Amino acid sequence: MRRIVIGTAGHVDHGKTALVRALTGIDTDRLAEEKRRGITIELGFAHLALPDETVAGVVDVPGHERFVRAMAAGAGGIDLVVLVVAADEGVMPQTREHLDICRLLGVPRGLVAVTKSDLLPELGAEWLPLLVEELRAATRGTFLEGCRVVPCSARTGEGLPALRQAVAEVAAEVPERPADGPAWLPIDRAFTLKGFGTVVTGTLLSGTLAEGERVALVPPLPGGAELRVRGLQVHGKPAERALAGQRTAVNLPGVEAQAVARGQVLCHPGEIPPSRLLDVELTLLPAAPRPLRHRARLLLHVGTAQVEAELCLLDRPELAPGATALAQLQLAEPAAALAGERFILRGFAAIEGRGRTLAGGRVLAIAARRRKRGRPEALAQLRQLAGDALDGRLAAVLALAGPAGLPEGSLAARAAAPPRAAQAALERLSARGEALLFDRERRAWVSGEAARALSARLVDAAQAFHRAHPLAAGVGREELRGKLPPVTDPRLFQRLLAQAQEKGELVAQGELVRARGHQAAGGGSGGAALKARVAGALRAGGLTPPAAAELPAAAGASAEDVAAVLKLLAAEGAAVRVGPDLWYDAAALAGLRERLVAWLRQHREISTAEFKELVGATRKFVIPLAEHFDRERVTLRVGEKRVLRGEGR
Repeated sequence: MRRIVIGTAGHVDHGKTALVRALTGIDTDRLAEEKRRGITIELGFAHLALPDETVAGVVDVPGHERFVRAMAAGAGGIDLVVLVVAADEGVMPQTREHLDICRLLGVPRGLVAVTKSDLLPELGAEWLPLLVEELRAATRGTFLEGCRVVPCSARTGEGLPALRQAVAEVAAEVPERPADGPAWLPIDRAFTLKGFGTVVTGTLLSGTLAEGERVALVPPLPGGAELRVRGLQVHGKPAERALAGQRTAVNLPGVEAQAVARGQVLCHPGEIPPSRLLDVELTLLPAAPRPLRHRARLLLHVGTAQVEAELCLLDRPELAPGATALAQLQLAEPAAALAGERFILRGFAAIEGRGRTLAGGRVLAIAARRRKRGRPEALAQLRQLAGDALDGRLAAVLALAGPAGLPEGSLAARAAAPPRAAQAALERLSARGEALLFDRERRAWVSGEAARALSARLVDAAQAFHRAHPLAAGVGREELRGKLPPVTDPRLFQRLLAQAQEKGELVAQGELVRARGHQAAGGGSGGAALKARVAGALRAGGLTPPAAAELPAAAGASAEDVAAVLKLLAAEGAAVRVGPDLWYDAAALAGLRERLVAWLRQHREISTAEFKELVGATRKFVIPLAEHFDRERVTLRVGEKRVLRGEGR
């Protein structure tokens, strides 16, 4: 079944709701105040069966100027519009503003319904041709230029079959929406249904939703709680799955209806974050009375949300009527938006004869970074995001993600691309060195430029460490990872380190990493001399060496350099660490081990006092030595004595 969403548009009291009721049999005015006042205040919904068996969702919008927010919320995502113009009044201010909104939101097609046609006879034979000419003038240069104009009457039924047929013909031109993008349901209503709990409704603009799956709200609920889809309805009937382009109702247990608001979006967890900064491509209406200036404060309508925004023009000081620019919108509060989504901007003063709608365009990037004006590299990146080439859009999104990178699913969502197409594009970018897969389990990527910058940072950090600590064998892995930005994933660090080793730029041995060509303590006579002094101090001490804390004074060097030399001596087998503050000359320790083994082979056991006599030192040295030989599996402690075991046998 084809998935079509039809929207109404037009001035207040021109008969939109009556026309929908006549076509569908459904009264979309559901509020008591709407019944009392006779005007639509909130969005109304119905469904219309077309001759080709398509069941189209119908969104009936308010016409009053005060309820344009609701109108904009309903117009987003519609496939065709029926512009409703009353025969006795013709084109009015909200007719023009609704038409502007539909143009800016990218509505691609539609037709005009001249309602109240039963009044035409008393208006005279020349009235309808004049009205049609007025409509042609109003729609000139818009997507409705040259469209069908169908007179009809909801009261008498005159012209309704012709209108239904005209709608069907236009609907046949609507292409299928792809269902493999990110799930994206801007919420236009949230209410409680007895026996079911909270229900939210909206037009599913992208992807699919299914019973039982996990979903989340953007902006999120407190604590970022995930929700579960308990049930779905499409066009008022239960369904196991909802597809892009369908009017959808979702039953959400575990959340109160009061906690959900128009403007939030239902999507899959973790795919799309809320945004305070949006990169956009923006067009000012030709009818605007003056240019739009940098730093102008406006009302942004995106999806079903309305939020105050400050406009930052990036490529010019002001935007002339009819012109298009690259810009950023700084939002007063976080909002949900999707790359490629259309939006409108309204001012705080009305344009004469049209309303307050000023401009609109499409979102290029969500959760963007603050950009400086006039920067060529920033403008080039925005042009990439605005382009048709998927490889370019993904490369730009990866560049925006920086060293944190992004999982493949989030990349596809932020580039407004089907997952399979995004995967193929990422493989192409990888082959050209423009993207790096660093986590195969999560399918997480980072831009090639970011990866190269981080890799260079690792090499520079290792070299800087060697300059500061020429006697050290290398820098610890964790210390080296700490030189990268905090957002850098540990798996990316490991991937970059492996690449640097493959290129011969770094060498990793155990927990230490060194730059290519670095030789600890071998780069000059000073280092070699210090190593000799430390080794000499240990040899001179024999089985009663100076404590590690005393060695810097004995060797005439810093504690840091002495610690580095001790590690080098240990790596060369010339020194052995016996306790936290106790190092021994390896030869002296080996001699003691030989004497200890010989004693145990002759006497079978040794007491602490006997071992103390064998060592010829105080308990300060004897106890750590005895425990060292236990750890080395030379001896085994039995009560207060030790016996020979393991390697000592």
